[in-house]
Amino acid sequence: MELQARKTELRRRMASLKKAYMEAQLRQLSDKITSRLEESPFFRNASCVAIYHALPGEVQTAAFLERWYRQKELLLPLVKGDNLLMVPYKGRDAVAPGAFGILEPCNVEDAVQLSSGRVDLVVVPGVAFDRNRNRLGRGKGFYDRLLSGLPVFKAGLCFGFQLVDDVPVSGVEDIPMDAVITEDEVVI
Repeated sequence: MELQARKTELRRRMASLKKAYMEAQLRQLSDKITSRLEESPFFRNASCVAIYHALPGEVQTAAFLERWYRQKELLLPLVKGDNLLMVPYKGRDAVAPGAFGILEPCNVEDAVQLSSGRVDLVVVPGVAFDRNRNRLGRGKGFYDRLLSGLPVFKAGLCFGFQLVDDVPVSGVEDIPMDAVITEDEVVI
């Protein structure tokens, strides 16, 4: 089976698995996953963290954002064409639905350049991950472009059922993570 077909099949399988869970269950699992993130040395030692505002079905980050945005600089992505801009998170009143229905910061003029000198940690969503820390995204390549050539610690968040034996990757454009966090473990 060709690479794109394998990726499409894995995305379909993950969507099917998510349907077996109620929203409340995924929220509880999300709380466990973000607690593991908070306990990690790579988060504790970070002063600036780029993270996402979750879509339904992703590891939910809204409560995490509210807990931490006054203590650490948190940057959220904003879709601009084919790329992501990173904008400081200023609280739930400073976001609005943007591209793909994702809550994005309203203060676009505050967008910052993502660089390893500024950002200590990038937290990334994914459709699936494997134990080699490979990531399957939604297929648009936003995070792969953002992270390409950026020497910063990258942590993927996923539910345990999204951690699979093998994520099909196409080489240099598929950026692996440095850690993958589920409700049960941290894969490094």
